[in-house]
Amino acid sequence: MTNAQAAGRLDPGTVIRAALELLDETGLDALSTRAVAERLGVRMNTVLWHVKTKARMLELMADAVIGEISLGDLPAAPDARARELVRRYRRALLAHRDGAALVVGTYAAEPHTLGLADALVGALLDDGRDERGAAWTTWSVIYFTLGLTQEEQAAARRPLGDRLADALSETAHPALRRVLGHLAADSFDERFEYGLTAILGGAPGRR
Repeated sequence: MTNAQAAGRLDPGTVIRAALELLDETGLDALSTRAVAERLGVRMNTVLWHVKTKARMLELMADAVIGEISLGDLPAAPDARARELVRRYRRALLAHRDGAALVVGTYAAEPHTLGLADALVGALLDDGRDERGAAWTTWSVIYFTLGLTQEEQAAARRPLGDRLADALSETAHPALRRVLGHLAADSFDERFEYGLTAILGGAPGRR
């Protein structure tokens, strides 16, 4: 069977689904086009026929993760709508092993990613922000969510609490010692909501 014939048995969606399954099983560092090919029982060139490069595969995977977010049944109030969109974004990232690391490492100008961004910008415009305020607030809340979620997923594998406590000195790090109790791994939900309110409630740019 030629490479073209083998490629014809697949489609990009099948390749990306297999890649996401591997991501959940092995993590981002172990993911490769070769591993995806082995999972599908085809040659690596057959996978590359559909995704061209590993970087392109990661972009399509990131967009597929965002595609799991429902943009329906949202609150009518713009502020509540924006908050719910960002909460759904975080849940989608957490649904996959290294989901935040996958998305943060790509720039996927793809349909699902653009659809979410458009919905979030639209909610912020409807909430009274000017164009710059809506755009920059969207960037701010996305960067915050990606960063916190990436930390959360890393902490699930390598708990930080004990190591941080051991590393901090009362004389060299008095401020960090004071707030150590608020940096526990089980505070991620609260920290997310706090940051979301700080950004959406305090961001300038309202008309």
